[in-house]
Amino acid sequence: MDLTIYYQKIRAVEATIADAYPVVVSMATADGGKEGVATEVTRGIAAKMIVEGEARMAASEEAEAFHASQAEAKRIADQMAQASKVQLSVLTTAELNKLREVADSLKDTA
Repeated sequence: MDLTIYYQKIRAVEATIADAYPVVVSMATADGGKEGVATEVTRGIAAKMIVEGEARMAASEEAEAFHASQAEAKRIADQMAQASKVQLSVLTTAELNKLREVADSLKDTA
């Protein structure tokens, strides 16, 4: 393999990629590469994967679906992180007794 030609191909493909972080879709490879997995990578890595036949550029619909799924995954992770936070208040015995008195008086009026 002529490395000069290899790197020229990579630079040529890289020049055609408009996005700084394009979405590529993997292709099945002989060494066990799984087909159809979308990934957001840098321009250089995308060009290398395309030249080596490991991936192809994602269609605009595929890229939009990928970004939507990533946004949804982030929203769920943020929601889970927020839910895992426990708010704790330390009360003195006097404050606890006051709260009990208020609660008892509210029960009596209801």
